[in-house]
Amino acid sequence: MKTQVGIVGAGPAGLFLAHLLARDGIEAVNLESRTRAAVEGTVRAGVLEHWVTALMDELGLGARMRSEGHFHDGITLQWNRERFHLDMAGLTGGKRVTVYAQHEVLKDLIAARLAAGGRIEFGASVTAIEGADTDAPSIRFRRGPDGAEETLRCDFIVGADGFHGPARQAIPASRRTEYQKIYPFGWLGILTRAPLSWHELIYANQADGFALLSTRSPEVQRMYVQCDPHDDIANWSDDRIWTELHARLDTDGWTLSEGAIFQKGIIPLRSFVCEPMQYGRLFIAGDAAHIVPPTGAKGLNLAVADVLVLSRALAAHYRDGRADLLASYSATCLRRVWKGERFSWYMTTMLHRNDEETDFERRIHLADLDLVRSTRASALSLAENYVGLPFDTDVPSAA
Repeated sequence: MKTQVGIVGAGPAGLFLAHLLARDGIEAVNLESRTRAAVEGTVRAGVLEHWVTALMDELGLGARMRSEGHFHDGITLQWNRERFHLDMAGLTGGKRVTVYAQHEVLKDLIAARLAAGGRIEFGASVTAIEGADTDAPSIRFRRGPDGAEETLRCDFIVGADGFHGPARQAIPASRRTEYQKIYPFGWLGILTRAPLSWHELIYANQADGFALLSTRSPEVQRMYVQCDPHDDIANWSDDRIWTELHARLDTDGWTLSEGAIFQKGIIPLRSFVCEPMQYGRLFIAGDAAHIVPPTGAKGLNLAVADVLVLSRALAAHYRDGRADLLASYSATCLRRVWKGERFSWYMTTMLHRNDEETDFERRIHLADLDLVRSTRASALSLAENYVGLPFDTDVPSAA
């Protein structure tokens, strides 16, 4: 097998890249270790930045998002049992976010890619990435546990295979630096069949800890409560979950609407960055290169930003023979990545309680929240980061 760009992974980064490359007439093949059903069935929340929503429309992928997504002009911050509406649209000239689950985005990307004749090899587990520092890199893979090993020869390889995938490990350890922060708390997330309780997301910092109220549809809601990341989900009965959610979200005159919980699980929180994001003709993107805690809603958006930069650089290479944009891929992406990491850390530390904090630090976080409520500068900074920062003026464009 041979292609121009071999993409390891069929998550948001890998699939958006395939669509962007196809628009420029560049051939790509996605190798995905999971089945299509597994990819589409892994439930994940999703908040799309303003520009990502526009990109989906631009690529002809936005029809279902437009009919089923929830478009939010703001978010609600809650502390001391009081609420503050952050008018993001008013502060940013009309920009807003779209609440549309990540697995729904993937369904749209996969269906459109296959309908256009694109190649996604499901059940293809990568066993080795070879020749990344040569002009003829290749990917070895197997279809299923008993399949014969095959080789995909490429001009370039893109690792969009997540934090645990093999692509980042193909960058020699001596050539990469990894930065990481493990948070001392996690999120217990639930899906519940319940009516809509509030018109937008609520981020709450209460004495008992953090909680988040989100939505999936008029009949299904998504909620999270801060917990010990090492706790056993069996310790969390439905009654205990609702008790904690009420304690952290209810206010005077308002109470959370309950329903049947049909999914629940605990996720740990971490921040992670790998530098650089390229080695020879191997480029890594999305979770393979960086992880953010979900508090800032940046994970999918940073992944799409990576591959937008990379697609422009690859288009310039194939069209004009330029190498400079590919050479600057990592530096260009990391400027945005670190801003996303900073914002995600800021939101996470400001909104959570933990035993490692001093009383002084807790009061600082409450002061941060009060600054957002009382000063336009702080409110504007949060709003601009949440809806999506503009790309740096020196981000390369193939246009």
